[in-house]
Amino acid sequence: MQVIVDLCVVPLGVGVSVSEYVAACQRVIEASGLGYRMHAYGTNIEGPWDAVMAVVKACHERVHAMGAPRITTTLKLGTRTDREQRMDDKVASVETRLRASAPGGSKT
Repeated sequence: MQVIVDLCVVPLGVGVSVSEYVAACQRVIEASGLGYRMHAYGTNIEGPWDAVMAVVKACHERVHAMGAPRITTTLKLGTRTDREQRMDDKVASVETRLRASAPGGSKT
């Protein structure tokens, strides 16, 4: 089963800045070979369910190994069985609608 997740890993007890930990988690995600897109409050990851969940676990393991005593994670996920859909497809669908409803755009 394919899944798209929105992952936000927040280490606790490490001070105010967490960018070092976010960067370490991003390296784990990149090394996985899965599709991903970082944004201001997390990262979207897409791929087979087991591979994506393994990356979530690996991010936790890596951040703990860096000394974070606690981690809180927000994980949103979506699956579909009616057709294949990727992150870019979801964004393109909304962008198409935005263009169509823009002043001067065609409303189809």
